[in-house]
Amino acid sequence: MKLYGADTRRAVDVILKASLPKLREKLLEALQAVLPIAAIVLVLCFTIAPVSPSILLCFLLGAAMIVVGIMFFTLGAEMSMTPMGERVGAVITKSRRLPVVLGIGFLLGFLITISEPDLQVLANQVPSIPNRTLILSVAAGVGLFLVFAFLRMLIGIALPKLLVLFYGIIFVLAAFVPKEFLAVAFDSGGVTTGPMTVPFIMALGVGVSAIRGDRHAADDSFGLVAMCSVGPILAVLLLGIVFRASDSTYITPVLPEVSDSVELWQLFHVSLPTYLKEIAGSLLPIIVMFGVFQAAALHLDRRTLSRIAVGLAYTYVGLVLFLTGANVGFMPAGNYLGQVLAGQSFRWIIIPIGMLIGYFIVKAEPAVYVLNKQVEEVTDGAISAKAMGTALSAGVSISVGLAMVRVLTGISILWFLIPGYAVAIGIAFVVPKLFTAIAFDAGGVASGPMTATFLLPLAQGACAAVGGNIVTDAFGVVAMVAMTPLITVQLMGLAAQLKTGRRRAARAAEPALAGVAAYADWPDDDIIEL
Repeated sequence: MKLYGADTRRAVDVILKASLPKLREKLLEALQAVLPIAAIVLVLCFTIAPVSPSILLCFLLGAAMIVVGIMFFTLGAEMSMTPMGERVGAVITKSRRLPVVLGIGFLLGFLITISEPDLQVLANQVPSIPNRTLILSVAAGVGLFLVFAFLRMLIGIALPKLLVLFYGIIFVLAAFVPKEFLAVAFDSGGVTTGPMTVPFIMALGVGVSAIRGDRHAADDSFGLVAMCSVGPILAVLLLGIVFRASDSTYITPVLPEVSDSVELWQLFHVSLPTYLKEIAGSLLPIIVMFGVFQAAALHLDRRTLSRIAVGLAYTYVGLVLFLTGANVGFMPAGNYLGQVLAGQSFRWIIIPIGMLIGYFIVKAEPAVYVLNKQVEEVTDGAISAKAMGTALSAGVSISVGLAMVRVLTGISILWFLIPGYAVAIGIAFVVPKLFTAIAFDAGGVASGPMTATFLLPLAQGACAAVGGNIVTDAFGVVAMVAMTPLITVQLMGLAAQLKTGRRRAARAAEPALAGVAAYADWPDDDIIEL
């Protein structure tokens, strides 16, 4: 027993030392992601949107915690969540027993969703619906649609056909749902695919497709996140039909007021235990579930388990720091900036500013790193992580601009979502299906904790300043962010398809052109004689 413990400690020490270069690499990535946002906010604070020193200092400390949090989380997800998901996905499909696969799929989706920090952030901001009611409804929706996603992969149903069916049902139900539930329903579809859910679910897809082993397996490894984004929307819409909402009103975040550095730290220190407990509760179901699979079927070696354990520790620390920095530092700053910008005589300025923030903020989403890396690996570099990131940034920028238009005008979210999804699903029938699956996955990934903790408060603050209805006009920004990447990523796929077609046509024409060139110097009469 002592020997086993000593060996384990040595293995952990080796893994920790080996991860240090990767941590430095992740730190640089995190700085590149967060610094542009911080720079934009600082420029606004020192020019057209003055804020109190307390809010500014909270924002800067929050930004520092987010940087460190992203560093630990992204490495932790690579070391733990991804390999866990791949191995569990492979195991549950090896049995070839459909009831087992579907039952475990539902349980996994349900547990992981309850664990999702983004959902808890949204639930805390939604009035009228008790937190537990909203979370359990959404978790059931994700579990059910993860089952549908597994069935799609095993049967081989085309993703666009399912999207037409389910989004058709969604927009029909939307006509019968109270308007207070409408924007929240679409927002819930975005927040459920966050830093906990995406690495695990995408890895499940890779594991399931690897077992299939046919030539279409790589294409079908994506699309699980897309399906899991549909379930919460339907669940909350149905909840809106059967649930009698209370009359509670939206409560704006408390703006921090500190007189010195000690009080500043106390704001974060007081919140740390909450997130330590919250993330521990989030990770525990996943750890217990993996432990059951390890004992029953996986039987991984000590070194692999040690690597996963270190990765889980990194994930835990990263998420705690990230959520503390985002909720304590970013949320109040986002809300107040929205109030100040929309309170100006030139309130339209919030549209281009929102677009600029949206372009950079998606780069700070932890789950985006996971998606971009897996896309690059599965496509063998045909879609680079850089190109994927640019397409997501462009899509989110447009999304936030449209969301701010809604805030200023009060236009119903359906006027944007129905045409947007119609275009996205329409394109899906003419682009390679791999791009369609990636695009709909990307939509879910782009709307993560940064959106819920900064962009949503920004919209809420702006809505309060213009005297709008926060529940109907400000909520929905997450849904908008989740929509436009569906179009931009597929357009990138369409461009790649056209480029490939031109190359093939050029190659096919080369022999003919070579033949023509051979007779180029011949007189016309000689060519006619031939």
